[in-house]
Amino acid sequence: MKRFNIITILLLALIWSGCSVSKNTALPNIAPGLFRNGSSTDSSSIGTMPLKSFITDLTVQNLIDTALVKNYDMQIALKNIDAAEVLFKQSKLGYLPELKLQVSANSSRPSDNSLNGLSLNQFTGTTHIEDYNANLGVVWEADIWGKIRNQKAGALASFLQTEEARKAVQTRLVANVAQGYYNLLMLDAQLEIAKKTLKLNDSTLRIINLQFDAGQVTSLAIQQAQAQQLVAAQLVPRLEQNVTLQENALSVLIGTLPKAINRESRLDKMNIPQDLNAGFPSSMLSRRPDIKSAELALTIANARVGVAKASLYPSLVITASGGINSFKASNWFNVPASLFGLVGAGITQPIFQRGQLKSNLALAKIDREKSVIQFRQSVLNAVGEVSDELTKVEKLKTQYSIAQKRTQTLQQASRNANLLFKSGMANYLEVITAQGNLLQSELELTTIKTEQLNAVVGLYRSLGGGWN
Repeated sequence: MKRFNIITILLLALIWSGCSVSKNTALPNIAPGLFRNGSSTDSSSIGTMPLKSFITDLTVQNLIDTALVKNYDMQIALKNIDAAEVLFKQSKLGYLPELKLQVSANSSRPSDNSLNGLSLNQFTGTTHIEDYNANLGVVWEADIWGKIRNQKAGALASFLQTEEARKAVQTRLVANVAQGYYNLLMLDAQLEIAKKTLKLNDSTLRIINLQFDAGQVTSLAIQQAQAQQLVAAQLVPRLEQNVTLQENALSVLIGTLPKAINRESRLDKMNIPQDLNAGFPSSMLSRRPDIKSAELALTIANARVGVAKASLYPSLVITASGGINSFKASNWFNVPASLFGLVGAGITQPIFQRGQLKSNLALAKIDREKSVIQFRQSVLNAVGEVSDELTKVEKLKTQYSIAQKRTQTLQQASRNANLLFKSGMANYLEVITAQGNLLQSELELTTIKTEQLNAVVGLYRSLGGGWN
């Protein structure tokens, strides 16, 4: 009969384990139809391209490969995955009972004037009592209301969330390395322009000095030419400083000590991709690690609501223990005389805990509402980032075209001014003005070219590319 009662309780527990006391909140559908400034006609996107298919420069690829191995933020993200995996594996064992082995030996001597002492002396003829015990205990809580199931679901979502965090770190790292390298190429190009302009200014200054010696110009011409020369001369150490600082920053980013960065590319040889399809926002949502992380955060919040609500309901705990027990060490392992066993089951219903359980449930529901809001915000931020990068790509293309024409015009103007100056048909002010305008125009052209390259990489990252 007793065995029948225990079996009945176990069967009921298994049946009730399929019960659920909370309803999950679904993800809101808020993806817009198109990006602003986007003209996609299909769902294909550069965000789906593998990293090495999108960034084809071998130097950048090598820098990225080094960063993915040595960057400390990346290493921390991987360790977070390892920690979450340990917790997830532990949560998978939540349905199994706890098993404990206990071995104990006790000796007690009651007072001779106590009831225990008088009884002990009267019946056993001794003044102390010994107890030797070895038992194996089992404790199992039936998952009647889905508490353990929700804990397991939350642990799985947390594990997956750390993987999305790793992807987010990687996409940001890839973009930063590529953009840092492009900035380095820009500084190289600007340094080359500054040195070229400095040589041109030196040539102009020598001619003006000859004219001054011949009495054709005043000392004002020499002073203005020297001032123009010093503008280019000042740029050289400043750009050399910026090159070193950028190399140091890029070295730290890839996880190495500051050093010179080997580069074989030139900024003017870098090609800007023309076919930059962004696809639809709905397809972007499945690739962005931050959005996937926000989606998993809602899964975790749903699980915590389920756990908090299940805590309000009765819990069924079944215990069993068995082993050997003896008052004498010599009889401790005398089997079967020393064998004992105990089986029990208990149902616990919380009645009053100063409102703690209800407060936990209310807080869990508020956190779930916050997760929905944060998911909406992450989608909004993602669409905004893509729209920003699309605008940059489009407008920078127009800016570069205009700046390129301006630079070509000023290059021709500078050559003409030098020829006219040497033939006496232009004054020194026209030459200095033409050279100064050309310097600023060429520097600006390299800046816009670098912004184009960075915008393309930014668009790739914002579309969820860079982690595959």
